[in-house]
Order: sequence, then C-alpha cells, then structure tokens
Amino acid sequence: MSSFLVTGCAGFIANQVASQLLRDGHTVVGIDNVNDYYDVSLKRHRLDKLAGDFEFFEADIEDRSVVDRIFREFQFEAVLNLAARAGVRYSMENPTVYMTTNALGSLNLLEAMKEHDVKKYVLASTSSLYAGQEMPFVESLSVNTPISSYAASKKAAEVLAYSHHYLYDIDVTVVRYFTVYGPAGRPDMCIFRFIKWIDEGTPIQLFGDGSQARDFTYVDDIAAGTIAALEPVGYEIVNLGGGKRPVSLNTVIQTLESLLGKKAVIDHKPFHKADIKETWADISKAKSLLGWEPVVELQQGLERCVEWYQENQPWSQQIELP
Repeated sequence: MSSFLVTGCAGFIANQVASQLLRDGHTVVGIDNVNDYYDVSLKRHRLDKLAGDFEFFEADIEDRSVVDRIFREFQFEAVLNLAARAGVRYSMENPTVYMTTNALGSLNLLEAMKEHDVKKYVLASTSSLYAGQEMPFVESLSVNTPISSYAASKKAAEVLAYSHHYLYDIDVTVVRYFTVYGPAGRPDMCIFRFIKWIDEGTPIQLFGDGSQARDFTYVDDIAAGTIAALEPVGYEIVNLGGGKRPVSLNTVIQTLESLLGKKAVIDHKPFHKADIKETWADISKAKSLLGWEPVVELQQGLERCVEWYQENQPWSQQIELP
C-alpha cells in the first residue's frame, strides 16, 4: 500500500478522496487549515468520518516550514493538492487570499516535491477557466482570459505545475472539476442552499432567471476520478464532469421541491457578472486516458443530498451559510 498527501482534507471533495484512499488500505496524511470561510462544524463533521491509517495536520500549505516538516517526516508516493480557496464571488472581495493559497500554496508543495523526489502530482482545478468558450468544453481550449480571481489563481497553479513537470520531471495530472455536489456539500453552493431554504421556507436567492445550467457531478464520482488521475501521464489536463447536457437551476429546484415535498419561494437577483451561463464537460479524455466516467445520475445524487440533510437534523438545519 502507498502513502499519499491529501491537502484540503476537511474540504468537500478532498475529504471524499481521502476516504476512498483509506478504504482501499492506503496511508493518508491530510493537511487543512480548517478556515472559517464557511461553517467549521461541517468541516469537523467530515474529518470525524475518516477512519484508517490517517494522520492529520491542522496547518496551512502557505506555510512553507510546515510543508517541509511534513515532507521530512513522510515519504509520499504522490501529492493530491485539493486545498484551495473556492468560490467565484468571494474571490472578487478578497482576491489576495486566493492567490496566496491557490498559487503560492501550490508552489510550496511543488518545491517540496522537487526536494524530496516525489514524482506524482494531482492538482484540482476548475471548469471556471472555460468562461466564454464553446461547449462542450474540451481540454485543448485556450483558457487565457479568466473572468474571476478564483479562475486566475487556478490558472496560475496549473502553469506552475507545468513548469515543474518540464524542469524537474514531476508527473502531473490537472483535473478540472465541474460543479461538484453531494452529501455534506459546501454550504456556499446551490444544492446545499436550495435544500436548506426550501425546507425552511426561506426565499431562494436565485441570481438570474434560473435558466443558467451546470454539468453537475456527484462527489463520489469526482473523488474516484481524482484517484484515477494518479496514473503516470507526463503532463495532462483532464475534465471530470457529468459529460451530459447541462441541467438548469430551475430543473434542480423543481426536483428538490419534489423530494422535500415543499414549494420553493424564489427571490430573483441580478445575474452575477463573474458567473458562467452554462458549463458542459467533454469527458472523452477522462474515459480514454484514465478509464473514468461518472456513474451517479443527478436524480439519485439529489436524493442522497436530501437524505443526508434530513438524517442530520437538527444540526444540518443550523449550519450557517456564508
């Protein structure tokens, strides 16, 4: 069995990645600063689920001394870097922290990998880079015009990974995620918020008319694709998404209304300038290169989200929204 460093392991996706690696008998070292961008109790809830050969450091990848100490203590087969400041809108309010975490933090990891001869790096990136491009989005599209600080910081992380691949022969897979959802999901994203608001009878804050659409992808599938990306590839960028036509927010709301047995009250807000109207992944590369494709349909995934929310009441109702 191998030993892996998983960054951001209190976060939604990284926590599931760590869980799947531990389930398969691997050793996982996790690092997360457990910041308060959203309700810390949800992050603790995720961490409490991790069982197996797991060691956790509550620390920040921006701190190079901590990163070096971890690399001196453990010999890693690979690094899966999922630590990130996420969220398009908040990146406009505090762009500096996005660059320090998403770019400088990534650089700290790559430099430690170089010095300790760790040769495999998986970097979580984002479909937000494809803003303004023709759909379905393919990895070969030019993504040199990011429309948010979040996307720009992820682009920086991608090109830093390329330079370290070129200079130091680090094998890199960049995985671009498409609207990930699932139980214990981020409370700043629409699925969690819609469930909570519909259940409470609180008006849904809907930016735009609801026709904007996303390539929703279930978190277990995304985690499996991230682990599949550990295969040696040289340097490759790979989309991980649902791969089917995008689903509108109006359709998601209608499905959740049915599952909760309650009618949504909708408060329409102006469409946000930094948002993308639609996302749709071409996942043919993930299928051919990694042997990966998603298996959980949106209806089934939304059912699991509602079940988790209901089973964890009253705590889940009390989770604060950013």
